Amino acid sequence: MERQEILDTMNLVMTNKGREPITDETVATRDANFRSLDFSEVALRIETKLGRELTFDAAAMRNIDTVKDVLDFFEKATA
Repeated sequence: MERQEILDTMNLVMTNKGREPITDETVATRDANFRSLDFSEVALRIETKLGRELTFDAAAMRNIDTVKDVLDFFEKATA
């Protein structure tokens, strides 16, 4: 899945919850108000779009701190 498509999905979740869209990959997820439930919703939307479940690496999930980390994670999971 293309990086921009993942970011668009993240921003759809953000705007649906009345939050500002993410414009800077370097911002911490906490500072962007991107929460763990948002992560789960993005994952479900991506799975629906792809028509398959994603395989997650739990260790990699613990290292997510920035929006870039989220995008990298989903890029790898959808490859």
